[in-house]
This record gives sequence, C-alpha cells and structure tokens, in this order.
Amino acid sequence: MPATLLDPRTIRQLAERLELRPTKQRGQNFVHDANTVRRIVTAAGVGSDDVVLEIGPGLGSLTLGLLDVAAAVTAIEIESSLARQLPETVAERAPESADRLRVVEADALKVVELADPQPTALVANLPYNVSVPVLLHVLITFPTITSGLVMVQSEVADRLVAEPGSKVYGVPSAKLAWFCQARRVGSVPPSVFWPVPNVDSGLVALARREPPQTSASRAQVFAVIDAAFAQRRKMLRSALASIFGSSAMAESALGAAGVDPQARGEVLNINDFVRIAETVPRL
Repeated sequence: MPATLLDPRTIRQLAERLELRPTKQRGQNFVHDANTVRRIVTAAGVGSDDVVLEIGPGLGSLTLGLLDVAAAVTAIEIESSLARQLPETVAERAPESADRLRVVEADALKVVELADPQPTALVANLPYNVSVPVLLHVLITFPTITSGLVMVQSEVADRLVAEPGSKVYGVPSAKLAWFCQARRVGSVPPSVFWPVPNVDSGLVALARREPPQTSASRAQVFAVIDAAFAQRRKMLRSALASIFGSSAMAESALGAAGVDPQARGEVLNINDFVRIAETVPRL
C-alpha cells in the first residue's frame, strides 16, 4: 500500500509540534507537494533493489515517496528533532515500510561509514549552502552509489552539468565529471516548498562512471582544478605557477600535457586536468 504523502497542512502541523523554525543556514525548505515528490522519485529511477541514501530528509516528504519504491532508505539528518520524528512519521503514514528506514543523526559531511547494506543510489533535496561539498563527499566516501538525483538551487544545477567553455563551468563541474555523468532533468518552482525559497530549484541526475585512468591521485587532479579556477581570468601558465614552481615551469608542463599554456581553466575537460596533474613534480 503506497505511503500517505505529506501535504501543506501536515507539514505545518509537524513543524509546530516540533517547534521548528526553518533556517536559511541549514537550507530548510520542505517539499509539501505530493506530485513533486512522485516526480522526483520517478526521475531518480530508483528500483526495488536499491538502497537509497537520502541527505537531509527533513520532515519526511521525500522519504515516504522513496520507501514506496526502494528496498531501503538510509536518511542522514543533522537536526535532532527531525531525526527523532522521522521514524514516527513513517510508522504512522507508511507502517509497512517502517522497518526499511534507518535514520542516522549526523552532519552528512562528517559521515565516513554506514552499516550494511551499503547505499546504491543517492536521492536528496540538498541544502543550498553546502550542496556541492556534500555531493562530492558522498561520491568519494560511498563508491557503491552508482546513480542518483539531487535537487539543488537552479544556479548550482547549471554549474554541476556545465560543459567546458560554458560561462558557468567551474570547479563543481570539473570535479563532478571525475565521478559521474550529470544531466539536468527538470526544474522545481518555489511554490512547492515551505517556507517558500526565493530561488528556483533544479533536478540533476547522476550516473556513476569509472574515473579516468591516471598515475595521478584524485587529490592531485583536484588540486590542479582548484588552482586553475582560483583566478579565472589568468592563463593556465600563471594560474598553475604555484603548483609547478614558476610560470615557465608551468608552461613547459602544460606543453608536455598537450594543453595550451595560454588557455584558461574553463575550456579544459576532466581528462585535460588529469594530464596536467600527471606532470606535477612528485615529492
């Protein structure tokens, strides 16, 4: 029997019972529209064999929808009152699914292991202020995750899926490309949230792929990406001077990597950054 999804009235009643005052600091905007929840779950492509990792479940709007289709849901919630309430909400509105929910009260950025079964999919309404760090942390920490869908601020969604050469292509775009193919699969209006945010949201679908074959470590590649975008207007030979020791050494290394020293970071793809990292002197 499908779960009884949350509606606007129930969202407000739960918040009042918990004396919850949503804060911008934690990006607390709760989905209250059942059709939007169903749309997100469908777009995520979650199957009956999937163990879903949900970050920031809040009052449980999306959690209930995920439990309808997934084998299990592990929800990481930083707010104590919300973490305690979530199992009660599921037991009340989806009693047949209650034993398939596990709630972890923690900061998602500090979670480095989870009890079995390990997650296979990530589905989350990510807080706007930490969406990119949380997403990258989860992909680094849980390699068993092979697919996912995240709802983030619309501008962040554009950055995550941007291709080289785009005006919004940058550090998030390049680093995410190490792990995944990302594509934008929709938008979500502010009106389906409580409180109503002042921005639109975007849905980004993720498909894990093997990272590039390289002698450089992921940390070394990411260091090159960070340096390349630290000052976007600088040519690579100047932007990477601190990594290689001087502009001249950077120019020589870039040439060896087959990258134009006068180019800027926003035109490079992940494989270009990998080749550059392979030329960085090892200590």
